[in-house]
Amino acid sequence: MWKYVKKLEYPVNVRHKELTMAKNLLAQYGGPDGEWAAAMRYLNQRFNMPDERGKALLTDIGTEEMAHVEMIATMVEQLMMGASIEELEAAGLNAQYVEHDHALFPVDAAGVPFTATYIETTGDWDADLVSDMAAEKRAKVTYENLMRMTNDPDLLGPLSFLRQREVVHYQRFKELREYYKQKYNKEDQM
Repeated sequence: MWKYVKKLEYPVNVRHKELTMAKNLLAQYGGPDGEWAAAMRYLNQRFNMPDERGKALLTDIGTEEMAHVEMIATMVEQLMMGASIEELEAAGLNAQYVEHDHALFPVDAAGVPFTATYIETTGDWDADLVSDMAAEKRAKVTYENLMRMTNDPDLLGPLSFLRQREVVHYQRFKELREYYKQKYNKEDQM
């Protein structure tokens, strides 16, 4: 089903080591609103969409989220390149180093490991799409916070691209939800 193109969706070429930013970017790698969580959420929820339109959209967005995982991983790896143990420790990445050396592991910025509980799915298309829209908004806010924490154009370009994709995903989920509400004559209710 997937065809892997060995090219990032948006170019990443970070030229300066910045360990604090690497740690902060982990929020979008292994955090609850990060790219891993979004990819797994959407690729699981697609099976409960009522028709091929919904299944296709969640597959498309879930697949794109995997590309975003790759971008975040590349940024973190480049930001950490050549870091000494002392530098990692000073940046609060010593626990990461102890267990994983310089390798990436899906954790958030506080070091909390990724958990399957981040993969929200209810089996109800409306509840899932509302949750997906909220997740995209939260991810957008996280990217905006990350962008305020740097003035490095090598980071701002990819972060801005990723933030904009969150907006597009939100809009696509909203359109699908509106389509289903009309198709199934469903009003907002609790």
